[in-house]
Amino acid sequence: MSAETRLSELGIELPPPFAPVGNFVAARVSRGMLYVSGQGPAGPDGMVTGKVGNSLTLSQGVAAARLVGLNLLAVMRAELGSLDRVTAIVKLLGMVNCAPGFNDTPTVINGCSDLLVEVFGDAGRHARSAVGMAELPFDIAVEVELVAEID
Repeated sequence: MSAETRLSELGIELPPPFAPVGNFVAARVSRGMLYVSGQGPAGPDGMVTGKVGNSLTLSQGVAAARLVGLNLLAVMRAELGSLDRVTAIVKLLGMVNCAPGFNDTPTVINGCSDLLVEVFGDAGRHARSAVGMAELPFDIAVEVELVAEID
């Protein structure tokens, strides 16, 4: 099943891609690979900010990571024209803005990983790192960058 069809079946409408806030591009295609710059949890109510394990609960962190996944998909579609060009999600780097002592970063990043598997099926399974950070830009709760194989 195509990723675009799956999005429709899931009732997911992607947000507009978020413009980079620096001297870089949101995505770059090179040699059959798509590299997507780190995306944050931008939603209809603005950015989700704060530290997971302090001002944000674990479940709020997971929801923020899912929101990041939606933003990654939006950038991917904008760069490729269609998510159906993605043949595999290869690698994620997930970063969680977390309070001292919070160490459940893998569960937080599952919010993004689970979405990618929902949309791409087995092609959405990926290698991944999920790390905790003392700070993230603009105090965002989660940032994820992605590498995908494309046709």
